[in-house]
Amino acid sequence: MTHPTDVPPSRLLPRLATELQSHKLVEPPVWASFVKTGVHKQRAPTQSDWWYLRSASVLRKVYLHGTTGVSRLSADYGGKRDRGSAPYHARTGSRAVLREIVHQLEKSGLLQRYKNQGRRLSPEGMRLLDTVSRDVLKQLAESRPELQKYL
Repeated sequence: MTHPTDVPPSRLLPRLATELQSHKLVEPPVWASFVKTGVHKQRAPTQSDWWYLRSASVLRKVYLHGTTGVSRLSADYGGKRDRGSAPYHARTGSRAVLREIVHQLEKSGLLQRYKNQGRRLSPEGMRLLDTVSRDVLKQLAESRPELQKYL
């Protein structure tokens, strides 16, 4: 069985984002075209499909971390803030963006609440990640025959 840890994220995330977009599991809100993803950023994202990529990335992070909340995800998507001549300091990512993504993923049935500890993957979310990972590994095995034994 193939897991999301078996394939490179650079191959998995775009494929997972197209799955989320094609099945209409997440939709960018109206404000998504001009919002920054954190105080450490200077501009809004320039990619047209950044919302789907971030949603796929959040789904993968929840898989890796297990039960997690918006605060933990915000720390993962943070960065260093440029403070001019003062030293850089770590800042968290936008919680509003992550909260909206988590709500959408929960509404579509890919995430579920777990007690008071945050959210974790539902069986449907696990199934989606596993099937997309298997498809990506099959594509990689076509170009690199030594990966054939992992299928």
